[in-house]
Amino acid sequence: MDTTEHQIDIKVRTAYVENQSAPEANRFVFAYTITITNIGSVGAQLMSRHWIITDANNKVQEVRGEGVVGEQPSLAPGTSFQYTSGTVLETPVGSMRGSYQLAGEDGIDFEAEIPTFTLAIPRSLH
Repeated sequence: MDTTEHQIDIKVRTAYVENQSAPEANRFVFAYTITITNIGSVGAQLMSRHWIITDANNKVQEVRGEGVVGEQPSLAPGTSFQYTSGTVLETPVGSMRGSYQLAGEDGIDFEAEIPTFTLAIPRSLH
């Protein structure tokens, strides 16, 4: 398989959602905005996602589901799709990683790895 055909670039921005969080109740809400760009030469449709969410107590949540934010976007070569979603942790710091499962227009299914990113309330990491 030519690896340049199926290439997805993933960029992540995170934010602490203070007005939905309740630190005294161990509830820390984070938003994340993800930009998915098809940098390959074949169009692809995002079919499903798999997240591994870990808090500072090493409590792990696994989330699997169809699409993202209720959509299964198609990405022609050179195009991007951006969405914002969120998660709730019991600790002020945690991390997320995972993968997207995509169907290439050439009939080949492939995965795009989402590198680990940190969720942290401001000023909690030095």
